[in-house]
Amino acid sequence: GLAGVGFATRKLGSLAKPSVVIKISFKLGEEFEETTADNRKTMSTVTLDDGSLTQVQKWDGKQTTIKRALVDGKMVVVGSIFFL
Repeated sequence: GLAGVGFATRKLGSLAKPSVVIKISFKLGEEFEETTADNRKTMSTVTLDDGSLTQVQKWDGKQTTIKRALVDGKMVVVGSIFFL
């Protein structure tokens, strides 16, 4: 257990998430090969619309669309659609 650790401290600890930095070089609108975090080899295309990035990943006849936007200075996923 967490003997000697106050409830508030435990609660804050559970909210802390490690920062993950993902660095990918690509040209907007040009397809590129990407190995995803779950080890899929995909062909990806990223476009920029109204300040948000839309990424389409294709692999094995499947497709995923991920939308990301800058919120408070951080890049966050604002929606994703999986077509299997």
